[in-house]
Amino acid sequence: MEAQAFIQKTVTENPIVLFMKGSAQFPMCGFSGKAIQLLKACGAKSVVTVNVLEDDSIRQGIKEYANWPTIPQLYVNGEFIGGSDIMAEMYASGELQTLIAGIAQ
Repeated sequence: MEAQAFIQKTVTENPIVLFMKGSAQFPMCGFSGKAIQLLKACGAKSVVTVNVLEDDSIRQGIKEYANWPTIPQLYVNGEFIGGSDIMAEMYASGELQTLIAGIAQ
């Protein structure tokens, strides 16, 4: 499947998707690890993670998809939310918890 089609399908068919380096169990960068911890702190259960290190076309494609240069990237209900810094800001304000709590998991 072409990268953009895979990305589109993944973010629209799953309520919470994190494109990251590594996996939820073994993050391969500090920012991806932080993003997973924030989602866990919000009580997110059914997070779909995509390891961008396994496929260069996905790693490049996700940057183009959201027009966002860095990874990780969080998508909730098909909408691009941001990376780990934005997630941390949203968590600090309570916004991320509210967003995650509003999802049927």
